[in-house]
Amino acid sequence: MDFYFGLLQIFGVHTLLGLSAYVVLLTGQVSMAQAGFYAIGAYAAGAATAMFGMHIIPAVLLAGLVSAAIACAVGFPALRVKGLMLVVATLAFGEMVRMIFFNLTWQVERDGALVGPNGAEGFRAIRYFPENGWEIWQVTTLIWIFVALVMAALWWMDRTRAGAVLRAVGHDEVAAQSIGLNLTAVKVGAMTAGGFIAGIGGSLYAHTVTHIEHGIFGVLLATFAVAYPILGGLGSVFGTLIAVLFIQGFLVEGLRFMGDWRSLLFGALIVVAMNLRPKGLLGDTPLRLGGLRRKPSSTPALQEAD
Repeated sequence: MDFYFGLLQIFGVHTLLGLSAYVVLLTGQVSMAQAGFYAIGAYAAGAATAMFGMHIIPAVLLAGLVSAAIACAVGFPALRVKGLMLVVATLAFGEMVRMIFFNLTWQVERDGALVGPNGAEGFRAIRYFPENGWEIWQVTTLIWIFVALVMAALWWMDRTRAGAVLRAVGHDEVAAQSIGLNLTAVKVGAMTAGGFIAGIGGSLYAHTVTHIEHGIFGVLLATFAVAYPILGGLGSVFGTLIAVLFIQGFLVEGLRFMGDWRSLLFGALIVVAMNLRPKGLLGDTPLRLGGLRRKPSSTPALQEAD
């Protein structure tokens, strides 16, 4: 049973990672920096609980805020470029974060032992849950409470003017600017929100595995972050969840018996899925849950806001 709870934890933190990219993709920007924000959240929350004895809930929120602040600072220079240049710039940021943690040594003494990041050896003994008697089902429940809250917030946002503004910028920047939208503010706001969500995901991940190191937060993780919302579709937050279940549940875990051949099949299935559903599994048109009716695609984005 612990195995299945462990899978649910993986699904949960990866859903948060995908949702962090989903917000940015709504504005038409492809950011490869989400793995960096995820790493910042992981190390920040790990330090808060393991080194300074903070409770898990404020530690997770603090990690999200730290990641959001850095995402906001990165957003101003990074979002001045577009397309492939933005991909390269954000990818470089993610690698820079990874190398910072590779070289970071900062430890404090707790209960007669040194605790904290130790360079290439990573950050060990992030043991808040076992030290405080949490059962695995309780940890899983906490993760999915955060997932549900984030999904609900994004679903609600999609039905307000804020969601319409994000989609308007993603659909046509020139038209959005012509009606008075501040493109920089919208894009940086999306990047900040994405950083906050990624920081929460990384903080929860660090506490489930208890040991993190720089190699975890590489290009592959950044690729997963962007792949989830693209494969699931930008029409709904549920598309990202479905894509996580498909990739992590079926391709990664379900086909584990295939060994390294999974990588070839993974690429092939993604290509097939994107050819059959180029706009993602759920499409890119926002869904209304009332009768599952789609909003007409011909309606301007700003007029779709409730």
